[in-house]
Amino acid sequence: MVTQPRLPCYKLGIRFGRSDIVKRFLTSRRTGFYFRVLQEGEVGVGDTLELMSRDTNNITVADITQLYVREQNNPGLLHRAAQMEALPESWRDYFQ
Repeated sequence: MVTQPRLPCYKLGIRFGRSDIVKRFLTSRRTGFYFRVLQEGEVGVGDTLELMSRDTNNITVADITQLYVREQNNPGLLHRAAQMEALPESWRDYFQ
């Protein structure tokens, strides 16, 4: 289960030797994400991932990233994000 965006930190700038890389990375809206394991098993090269369900709030990882980075004045999206059960409590609290 996808739970939250993976946000870059200052170490990315050190790795690439660019002071603007974190900003550029966030602007791309392709930050990656963290998974929660719901059922243990093995995943191998070439395996496919299948969408089993979607949160009824219909919010993407990119939406969550945008809310965190630059759209704090979007009350409707903030409310929907705060209701997402898959999102860790700390993120839901932040959006409330």
